[in-house]
Amino acid sequence: MNELVISRLAAKNWPFSLEYLPEPAYMVGGAVRDAILGRIREYVDLDFIISGDAVKVARKIAQRYQAGFVLLDAQRHIARVVFPQATADFAQQEGENLITDLHRRDFTINAIAYNPHTQEIIDPLQGYQDLKSGLLRMISPINLQNDPLRLMRAYRQASQLDFTIEPATQETIRSLAKSISQVAAERVRAEIGFLLSHGQGAAWLDIAWKDGVLINLFKNATDQSFIKLNAIDQAFHIISQNWQELGEELTNYVRKTVKTSWLATAKLACLVESRPEIAEIELQQLTYSRAEIRAITTELRMFSEIKAVDIPLRKQYFLFREMGILFPAVLVLALANDIVVKGVFEKSMLVNYEPLIKRYLDKNDLVAHPIPLMNGKDIMKALNIPASPLVGELLMEIGIAQAEGKISTVEAAIELAKNLVKD
Repeated sequence: MNELVISRLAAKNWPFSLEYLPEPAYMVGGAVRDAILGRIREYVDLDFIISGDAVKVARKIAQRYQAGFVLLDAQRHIARVVFPQATADFAQQEGENLITDLHRRDFTINAIAYNPHTQEIIDPLQGYQDLKSGLLRMISPINLQNDPLRLMRAYRQASQLDFTIEPATQETIRSLAKSISQVAAERVRAEIGFLLSHGQGAAWLDIAWKDGVLINLFKNATDQSFIKLNAIDQAFHIISQNWQELGEELTNYVRKTVKTSWLATAKLACLVESRPEIAEIELQQLTYSRAEIRAITTELRMFSEIKAVDIPLRKQYFLFREMGILFPAVLVLALANDIVVKGVFEKSMLVNYEPLIKRYLDKNDLVAHPIPLMNGKDIMKALNIPASPLVGELLMEIGIAQAEGKISTVEAAIELAKNLVKD
């Protein structure tokens, strides 16, 4: 192990001083792995094993640096300290000694420890060699069986590191595939979320499906679903090349509090039942949020509707009203579907979508981005009518007339509404 690795692991790079870490204490997990690989993280994520009271140590560090403190597991004595640009987890040693603890971990590459007090690397399971070979190797089948989420983590880490899964490990994962149903949906969803957002993730989701791990999660998926899933990345690349703004929008999160991109929702739409009402039930069972479910079901309803070249303006208005900011996600799903049907991308495919793309990108276009002349209260006051579905219908007709260029003022809108009520 060279001096450069030791330098990357040194306490000078931590958000707290080494003096607050008692002896013996060891850094383990991803931070050690990434230091060996030379992977740089913008956000520092540290894990420590402490033979004494880990929660007490974490609390003391949090108080000293006025950082956040989270008790992750009172029974197992695990706590987290949250700094502005880093987190540090502190866990009490489970085994009789460090080596026993390391033998309880998932993969050899995550079972390498660093002693910051002595600057010693401890690698009892030859994880360093597997890192150099680009292999994800299990420590023991029982370790995977005891925490079935590790089955999904195998695909996530292989994708993240661009590694291959060692054959015996993959065979064990296949044999334990059904045990993933024992894991809380929220935990599984987090691993799937990473694979949906990562460049190599679609290929590894395909492998996870073939290995049987995803079969009970996405019960209505087929081999064709994963062909379409892979086509989403191709469609995204094509859209980004031709319309950079659309590509950028697809990478945005659904919500600040929902760390799923619009592109990821299009990928999820490939894995669930194509009928929106069935897909909604599936997604609820996987504990996706209302915002994510609405996005995916809307994409499933709309992607086949935006393909025609000569869509009447009135229908275009309704399409954009239904899609809103979901348009790029609907578009990428539609293009991916075309690629799968044809077997190859052809430039002529884009012609079908260009009129709607042009409208969407023009923020002044009143079909794609209507600016209401009136609201419901204005209509009720002007026409002296009560709240009812009629108010919504009148607002819609006013919006369409405005988009068609037939009206442009409040006065004209009121006159149109009055005539519609008379009729």
